Amino acid sequence: MRAALISLTLAVAANLGVSGLAAAQDAVNQEPWYQAITVNGFLEASYSHNFDRPESEINTLRVFDYDNGEVKLDVAELVVQKPASRPGELGFRFDATAGQSVPAVAAAAGLFRDSDTGEAHDYDLQQVFVSWIAPVGEGLRIDAGKFVTPFGMEVIEGYDGYNDNQTRSLLFGYAIPFTHTGLRVSYPFTGKLTVSAMVVQGWDNWQDNNGAKSLVVQLALAPSPRWALYLNAMGGPEQRDDTRDRRNLYNVVATFKPDGRLAFGLDGVIGDEGGLLASGARARWSAVAGYARWALGGDFALALRAEMFDDPDGVRTGTAQTLHEVTLTPEWKLGEHFVLRGDLRRDHSDADVFQDHATPASS
Repeated sequence: MRAALISLTLAVAANLGVSGLAAAQDAVNQEPWYQAITVNGFLEASYSHNFDRPESEINTLRVFDYDNGEVKLDVAELVVQKPASRPGELGFRFDATAGQSVPAVAAAAGLFRDSDTGEAHDYDLQQVFVSWIAPVGEGLRIDAGKFVTPFGMEVIEGYDGYNDNQTRSLLFGYAIPFTHTGLRVSYPFTGKLTVSAMVVQGWDNWQDNNGAKSLVVQLALAPSPRWALYLNAMGGPEQRDDTRDRRNLYNVVATFKPDGRLAFGLDGVIGDEGGLLASGARARWSAVAGYARWALGGDFALALRAEMFDDPDGVRTGTAQTLHEVTLTPEWKLGEHFVLRGDLRRDHSDADVFQDHATPASS
């Protein structure tokens, strides 16, 4: 599959009230809590063209850009939050999304996705949680609700973060979850090490599907301003009405920024799950993606991604295969709130899972 995609992204932010970072400590303590609430927005639209012109008009194995030849409002996001940043503070976050691409794919089962049919809608609550920083040491952060996953280098996208490439990686779409619902606890042991633990409903579940919980742990290391390392692990039963067969996931993300113009990233995943293969063996999958970004000067930048996804049992992509993908992304900032990006992407598989017009093809 060979596809070029151009995306226009608009991010709009509005801060209602006075930020605690911008006022004296005494003034912050006297302000009503509602003055710390912020309201922000994000909008993304895109168009994709597949040069193989698939008869189905579907871009196979794409995450959000699956419709070929269409202009789409991918997502419109509204974020209302009161951040909690100091011991003793309470906070919350509410991310409401609507659009033709993102909400229906990322929606969690049991909220805006039917747990029985899998049908989802063009709207979602991407995140909704409350926070409290317990006065323990440097501050023990406790979040309860629904939040985005810590796995992977790429994000779903929103006002406070978007990827260097417009299209999402195969790793992002098929190797890891999008969101979790449950309890998250994190503690900054030092300025360079934060440890988090979560007890959650599982992968992309608002309602539990089997009565068992999954455990997630993360070590976030920042030894210097140039380096960062994230180690993530997760385990628990994920199949419906099955509390015996566990799904395990291990992930490492590393970033390196040698200067203000260059940035590099590495994202690796290994997963396995029982109860899926007739042989009784555990199904396995793995993926690795490398990233590079070069700020060319002015408002221009260039990003490159290359990845490999190995699904030997076909449990993640539906076909036993090994996939490779390369994406080149020029970027042009058209002002403070506008970003224009065009992905030039090539996907290849060792199985004929793509379409060259009406003919099965490997790329």
